[in-house]
Amino acid sequence: MGLLRFFDESGAPIPTLPEVIDQEQARADQERERANQERLRADRLAERLRVLGIDPELN
Repeated sequence: MGLLRFFDESGAPIPTLPEVIDQEQARADQERERANQERLRADRLAERLRVLGIDPELN
């Protein structure tokens, strides 16, 4: 049995709920990975500053 698909005025398919959930999960995974990469970058920079004798925690 096939699924009933809905389309917008321009003919593009409107995502089904499972498709929306999958898209949002993928977006959340990408954002989590981006945040992790940024955290690693900040940690590396802080370590480089410490090697130079600079406390990265000072404001």
